[in-house]
Amino acid sequence: MLSQSDKGGADRALYILSVFAKIERPVTVAELITLTGLPQSTLYRQLTLLKKWGFVFESQGQYMPGPGCLPLAWGFSQSSFLLQHARRDMLTLSTQTGESVGILVALDAMAVCLDMVESTNSLRCSFVKGRSLPLVRGASAKSLLAFLPAAKQQAIVQEAVQQNLLTGTQAEQLATDLRQIQLQGFAVSEGEVDDGVWGVSAPLFQHKRIALGSITLMAPTARALPRSQQLIDATVKAAANISTTLKALVV
Repeated sequence: MLSQSDKGGADRALYILSVFAKIERPVTVAELITLTGLPQSTLYRQLTLLKKWGFVFESQGQYMPGPGCLPLAWGFSQSSFLLQHARRDMLTLSTQTGESVGILVALDAMAVCLDMVESTNSLRCSFVKGRSLPLVRGASAKSLLAFLPAAKQQAIVQEAVQQNLLTGTQAEQLATDLRQIQLQGFAVSEGEVDDGVWGVSAPLFQHKRIALGSITLMAPTARALPRSQQLIDATVKAAANISTTLKALVV
């Protein structure tokens, strides 16, 4: 929730929009009060302002992102630095393997999907463009979390335990997993986010050891396991190609 020090109207308006982005569904004012911790009068003022500018839409007492958000999303897709330099290798990886490929980044305590290249084969997966999931479960999340600064990493894990997203035992196992991911340079998961879905994710670097994002390949477990090493190798190679391109751009 918004801290007491963040008292400006702009902070509140942006915070409300960030809540909409995370919950991905229409909500009532009562729900927003619970989610944001803002007083009802303050919330109504900010919603009125956001509605005026088209960033929030109201229908039958429920609020959702408005049409004003679409040009921002389009502009981001067109100009995103990471997507611009990763798209070619995403397409190549998907074409070579026949599987779905995504680019994800860490935002606060969430893994956010920036873009997806969908497989021509069927796959039911939680990751679609624009969706976010907690940064503590699954190959994509772990590959990002493993390469965050240590203090940030610990804070995210502690928050996940406090929110009952992880048990203490799971947090200990996660710490072990993150160390292994740091050593091998990729993460693999099976059914951690979606039942029957296998994934491999490799971090993307522009400098040092802080990941700018991750490239993830997702496939049904039954289709992936017989060729898991091939899929791992192809994803790691794609990540290396993208990272090489990104590093060459550093002045």
